[in-house]
Amino acid sequence: MVRHGPRTNRHMDQQMFDPREKIALFIDGANLYAASKSLGFDIDYKRLLQEFQSKGYLLRAYYYTALAEEQEYSSIRPLIDWLDYNGYTVVTKPTKEFVDASGRRKVKGNMDIELAVHAMEMAQHVDHFVLFSGDGDFRCLVEAVQRMGRKVSVVSTLATQPPMIADELRRQADHFIELATLQSTVGRNPAERAQRQAERAQASTFEEEFEEDEAF
Repeated sequence: MVRHGPRTNRHMDQQMFDPREKIALFIDGANLYAASKSLGFDIDYKRLLQEFQSKGYLLRAYYYTALAEEQEYSSIRPLIDWLDYNGYTVVTKPTKEFVDASGRRKVKGNMDIELAVHAMEMAQHVDHFVLFSGDGDFRCLVEAVQRMGRKVSVVSTLATQPPMIADELRRQADHFIELATLQSTVGRNPAERAQRQAERAQASTFEEEFEEDEAF
């Protein structure tokens, strides 16, 4: 096992990226969502794509998430549909329910294997991997990709308590990018979020009034 500390500071700068590089993004959807929420902002995935397109040749942008298929509607489905039509390769699988030893109902939806397999398949075609996750289970994957001569940047955060990135993953990466420093470039405008919430509330009110009218 070869370990080394990240070679740059927490801010993403142009020295991390060579414009000649082929870049691939690997986004652990649940992990990135939890990290951005803990920091108090939403990810604007259109801006995120544009940000990394400006750093080099963006070959692929993968987004991984598990979905509860038995639900008629999931709040994440509109996002999945948007990503699928706007430059992302979306990888999903159904969640699995089980009961643990204490009789509690649990839901499992781990996408680590899918992400790791795709990363290894892409290793011959990519110069720079950008992993959006703080999951320490990816340390071995990062090391394997580095042995193939590829560079790996990891995006997560140390700004929360406790930090959302595993220390062993941060140390293994070539570069660590603090997610909080990307808020101004990939974060969604808070005013837009407030407007969407107001529109949803208005739509909900309209639907309730319409149902009441139908009842008479």
